[in-house]
Amino acid sequence: MSEKDTINKLEYPLTRERITVELQELGVQPGMTLLVHSSLSKLGWVSGGQVSVIYAFMDALTSEGTLVMPTHSADLSDPEPWEAPPVPKAWHQTIRDTMPAYDPQRTPSRGMGKIPELFRTWPDVVRSNHPQMSFAAWGKHAEFVTEGHSLDNGLGETSPLARVYDLDGYVLLLGVGYDSNTSFHLAEYRAPMTKPDTPGTSMMVESRRQWVNFSDIEIDDDTFPAIGKEFDETGQVVMGKVGAAESRLYRQREGVDFAEAKITENRANN
Repeated sequence: MSEKDTINKLEYPLTRERITVELQELGVQPGMTLLVHSSLSKLGWVSGGQVSVIYAFMDALTSEGTLVMPTHSADLSDPEPWEAPPVPKAWHQTIRDTMPAYDPQRTPSRGMGKIPELFRTWPDVVRSNHPQMSFAAWGKHAEFVTEGHSLDNGLGETSPLARVYDLDGYVLLLGVGYDSNTSFHLAEYRAPMTKPDTPGTSMMVESRRQWVNFSDIEIDDDTFPAIGKEFDETGQVVMGKVGAAESRLYRQREGVDFAEAKITENRANN
């Protein structure tokens, strides 16, 4: 989307202060633990861009709150199954041998958007140690949310998703749909009949870069939009706009529990 198209979405420029007010009107409150998935372009033109958006989240939550964003780096993975884009088979081993190890400070996120990519570099933000499925957090419970993120089962019980669940936190989908909703992956791990997977990544082991395979499950977000549509109908989701962005705010526990039941049902019927 061009900058001109972004400007034309609104009759006014969004500011830090205005975004803060609109987040509050949607239901974001001081002290809340909030996991955000976002699209900057869907908001409309923002004075200060992603810098203003991050400040607005912090203003709405205050220092007593906790802001969490996904900072995944899925490109730190085995190149064999890559499809967007694929690379020649002859390159695979070279990529495995030379891919830089994950570094929470230096490794960029991929496909998460401009807001999380800036957020991970923000002062006092901490990032979890998973080389592919990391999350960054700021605020009162930032350390609790990000610590102990094990390599195995990266979106499961040791992940920041489960810590947000423990804190009875909320999810905000800001201009994005349920296909971007990582919390439904936690439901995948909790539902029965998971299929094992052994992905690989480049990481530091005993001060040396190594290629490491680890245990996980096959994850699949293809059903998330349909599950989300049903979840919308339960009355547990607050829907509204922040700027021009269609947005949803809901309690994460309710969404995860609902998705777990639906995924369990789907697996039993297939």
